[in-house]
Amino acid sequence: MIFEPYPFEKLTDLLSSITPNSSYEPLTLTIGEPQFETPEFIRKRLCEHADLLKKYPKTSGEAILKASMRSFVQKRFNVTLTEAELLPTFGTREVLFNLPQFLLFDISHPVMAFTNPFYQIYEGAARASRASVHYLNLDATNGFMPQIDEAVLAASHLVILNFPNNPTTATLSLEMLGEWVKLALKHDFVLLNDECYSEIYTDTPPPSLLEASLHVGNERFKNTLVINSVSKRSSAPGLRSGFIAGDAAILQSYLGYRTYVGCASPLPLQEAAAAAWSDEEHVAASRKIYMKNFQLAQEILNVNIPEATFYIWLRVGDAAAFTCKLYHEYNLKVLPGEFLARRDANGHNPGEGYVRIALVENEARIRDALTRIKDALQ
Repeated sequence: MIFEPYPFEKLTDLLSSITPNSSYEPLTLTIGEPQFETPEFIRKRLCEHADLLKKYPKTSGEAILKASMRSFVQKRFNVTLTEAELLPTFGTREVLFNLPQFLLFDISHPVMAFTNPFYQIYEGAARASRASVHYLNLDATNGFMPQIDEAVLAASHLVILNFPNNPTTATLSLEMLGEWVKLALKHDFVLLNDECYSEIYTDTPPPSLLEASLHVGNERFKNTLVINSVSKRSSAPGLRSGFIAGDAAILQSYLGYRTYVGCASPLPLQEAAAAAWSDEEHVAASRKIYMKNFQLAQEILNVNIPEATFYIWLRVGDAAAFTCKLYHEYNLKVLPGEFLARRDANGHNPGEGYVRIALVENEARIRDALTRIKDALQ
């Protein structure tokens, strides 16, 4: 089984022969990892329950964690889930990798479709599932919205959306998401939205696919699933706390599969995660930090403030050359967009010409980084 190198491995290779300008402090804005302390109340909860390490965790998750996740969904999206309609996961990377293998195992010629650019685990899951892939290109010509080709969707068994989108920062309206739910029912494919950036928004809270499912009358979320995580919202990627929610019939069978996967979260982490999911004040505080960073980007680079995520998807021309120049002359790392996408059947890579900039540092460091980028562009 052969997998593509991760974008960060490609970046390391790209920059391997370059000596950065030591006159500048090294700065890295490549990875979507918040560079802020995990809130103290979450860390305290973790320490207070360290004694639970002596116990095995249940695959299905502890009641306190599941209740906090369902409460989050209720408060944030006004969607009431039954116990059977949500499963805790060990972050979202593992579920994105193993859920497609579970869903597609009994299909002789499985087909997946997903947004392009994409989080590379989608591609890894397709490889592990021996699935053919259709790309839903996101570029300036379509406003970074996935275009609907019903012939492609009719041939697909699993479709993965990612909105709010990494890396393009695009969002889909409730009505747009609802159209995708109707297509999943019409063509009988499983529709999954990766919603890990739903809580990092600048003004209007983005809708969930669960909301859209109810909006179009799919009250039991048939063929509809979402995933979410505390990694971005709580600056706590090390907690590895996520969930998958939606179609209870799929999740019931998937839970049996997960029993064999062996990816249950340790009990102290579940306790800390429950605290994180139950609190909104710290998330609102983080949004204010990211908003200030976006305002700096608007001021320094003259870019529009996106509706969600903490990225800037910046058009620079030759992205690889610009990335090398930025590292060599300004000791700053960003990620070329083509590393996050693939060429489609027509040879088009929608990530070409862009760099992804993760605004995950404090205000002073972001101002410094953006000023360097402005100088490099000039």
